[in-house]
Amino acid sequence: WETCWFKVELSIPPSWAGREVHFVWESDGEGMVWRDAQPVQGLTKEGEKTSYILTSSLKETEPHRLTLYVELACNGLFGAGKGSMIAPPDPDRRFTLSKAELVIFNRDVYELLVDLEILLDMARLLGEENQRSFQALYTANQMVNVCDVTDPSTFPAARDLAAAIFSQRNGESQHTIHAVGHCHIDSAWLWPYEETIRKCARSWVTVVHLMERNPELTFACSQADPVPWQAQQLEWVRSCYPGLYARIQDFVAKGQFVPVGGTWVEMDGNLPSGESMVRQFLQGQRFFQEQFGRICSEFWLPDTFGYSAQLPQLMRGCGITRFLTQKLSWNLVNTFPHHTFFWEGIDGSRVLTHFPPGDSYGMHGRVEEMLKTVKNNKDKGRVNHSALLFGFGDGGGGPTQKMLDRMKRMSDTDGLPRVQLSTPDRLFSVLEKESSQLCTWVGELFLELHNGTYTTQAQIKKGNRECERILHDVEVLSTLAVARGGAFQYPASQLQRLWRLLLLNQFHDVLPGSCIQLAVEDALQYYAEIRRTGARLQEEAVQSLCGDLLQPKAGSTESTLLLNTLPWERTEVISRTGPAGTESLALVTVPSMGYAIVREPLLPPQPVAVSKQEDGSIAMENGVIAVRLDVMGRLTSLRLVDSERESVPDGCYANQFALFDDVPLYWDAWDVMDYHLETRKPVTTLLKPLEITLAGGLRGSASFSLRIGESSTLTQEIVLDATCPYLRFQTQVEWKEAHKFLKVEFPVQVRSTNATYEIQFGHLQRPTHWNTSWDWARFEVWTHKWLDLSEHGFGVALLNDCKYGASAHGNVLSLSL
Repeated sequence: WETCWFKVELSIPPSWAGREVHFVWESDGEGMVWRDAQPVQGLTKEGEKTSYILTSSLKETEPHRLTLYVELACNGLFGAGKGSMIAPPDPDRRFTLSKAELVIFNRDVYELLVDLEILLDMARLLGEENQRSFQALYTANQMVNVCDVTDPSTFPAARDLAAAIFSQRNGESQHTIHAVGHCHIDSAWLWPYEETIRKCARSWVTVVHLMERNPELTFACSQADPVPWQAQQLEWVRSCYPGLYARIQDFVAKGQFVPVGGTWVEMDGNLPSGESMVRQFLQGQRFFQEQFGRICSEFWLPDTFGYSAQLPQLMRGCGITRFLTQKLSWNLVNTFPHHTFFWEGIDGSRVLTHFPPGDSYGMHGRVEEMLKTVKNNKDKGRVNHSALLFGFGDGGGGPTQKMLDRMKRMSDTDGLPRVQLSTPDRLFSVLEKESSQLCTWVGELFLELHNGTYTTQAQIKKGNRECERILHDVEVLSTLAVARGGAFQYPASQLQRLWRLLLLNQFHDVLPGSCIQLAVEDALQYYAEIRRTGARLQEEAVQSLCGDLLQPKAGSTESTLLLNTLPWERTEVISRTGPAGTESLALVTVPSMGYAIVREPLLPPQPVAVSKQEDGSIAMENGVIAVRLDVMGRLTSLRLVDSERESVPDGCYANQFALFDDVPLYWDAWDVMDYHLETRKPVTTLLKPLEITLAGGLRGSASFSLRIGESSTLTQEIVLDATCPYLRFQTQVEWKEAHKFLKVEFPVQVRSTNATYEIQFGHLQRPTHWNTSWDWARFEVWTHKWLDLSEHGFGVALLNDCKYGASAHGNVLSLSL
């Protein structure tokens, strides 16, 4: 990730007067040209940007001697991996500068070549049944006959032949393609966050340079996907490249650089909590309002691995009525049936949704892409307009001059769809007028691929959940402290900084775990900062809120201050430290969103009873539930005491750990395939049999250890508290396996065709059967803090504090660890 600087001194010969002069630079590392202390052009061989235009027609008054600086990065468009495009950085990889030249660019020859490319593509792709293909073929043949490559005076006649074809217009019914330039820059993926800052500058300065030469170009800038804007990336450029940022603001004012997206980063669409998603929109929309005087009306999230059914409601609540993605074209099993439709969320909120029918956000403006956009459109007849997103992406790059020149020739050419450079607003405005016959899709947009991202990088998942909870608690306590009065100042700026760190880590290659180790390390440092600062802010709020209660008073008995940041009263067993440093348990009740002083703990209506049986199994009961555990820690019985209803089927084991082979078809970090289910192996190697660790009273517990696979270990303590209607499993795994997948399973004596999963601010039902391909494609799904299987009058729920991957098939609830 180092960069090298080259000082380039140029001397243009006077004999080149009137010619177009380029500085050509070819290397396998990304570069950027600086002139007069400002970035002026990004350079990337993979993105077809290898020259900087010094002058389009050299004049005597222009400088013939000038100095440029080139910043060359030791990484390509897709990082610094070895071999395939998606690979971790190779520390031994070398980058080479292969060409640095001052050249004359022959614009006439270039234009002829683009003419011929379009004509030959028409001849090849329109088909023998279409007379336009033959017209294009014979025109190209005539051009070759007319053109003498040694005599430039013959070029205009050849170009006139092509122009005659391109000027033959379409009928009124022809499909219109709205071409929008974009540059997909992942905030972190095969490179760390820091490199993204340079990628943004390289890509956007090139776009600005293109806009200066092509005033018709519109560009929607996206963090990692197509067209959306990422506020975080704009903030990086504003801070690090103020001159470039000022130029961007000028083009925003002209309507060419178009803010869309509305979120702080292009976050994962499944795993962030409801509050996190609201903050993504809040921070993003606030940034756009402050910097550009408007909020976004389109939400563009083209590269995220599925979309929560809660998103339509959140979008509508944040002023957004339009949505674009293309990721569901990656479905492995079922083809999504629409490209333009209304998407309805769990509360009935609807947003107009468009999937570019070309199924890509990296088009190059070719004839083949235009024809695919029309042919592939699943809503023909309902709408007659669609989007095409063009520009190199993922690692940046963006549009090129050649892409624009191709599409200029297809603006209204008979035989091809109309192509117009457009904006997201123009596209959606037309679609809204044509929307009367559109279909509605209700519920989640589930991506039938990348199911492994719900589980990959367990520390990332744990950090996200913990930090969401920490920020919630700090805000609740700080708000209560402000409401109480006094000198306490709400820590707004500090909380915004922490929220932005958390939101950044929710980027759709970081939270899912599909990024390189360097990016993971960055993310874990940000989580550590949130934990550290969050703990301090929480302490300050508590001191302000309850400071007088924390002061020991003479003659008073020992007491404990307890705070509850959840919106319901809680009665629970807690562990507290006494004056001598000893731990003791207490049963306490704390009101909703409040605090309580505990001096004399409550007495439970029935203490926890723990007993070991002759066969080594352990029974625990607290008057609410009764459980039986075998020597391997598996649940053989889980009973509601009042009803005597048994939860575990006869002959089955709940809390059964199982190991699966994990060798996906495509990408390790992203995917787990349905066939992994055929490799199930129960974990049965016992290292330490089940033993009682707390004998009862307020809390009973037992623990055991297992060996997993070749060299991994698992230790679990199973805890039952007084009055508690659930059993807790505190699990630690020392994980050293490769290409293995660990789950824990709970078969339950409940019959239902649907299981219920928590999502953002609500829940969603998914089938427990595999009747259709749409059902079995969801063999591994995501949830938040719980999933539940219930029938009339009875059910069992499985809760977690840091996991997201889950499944419910038949009567088995499974959590992916």
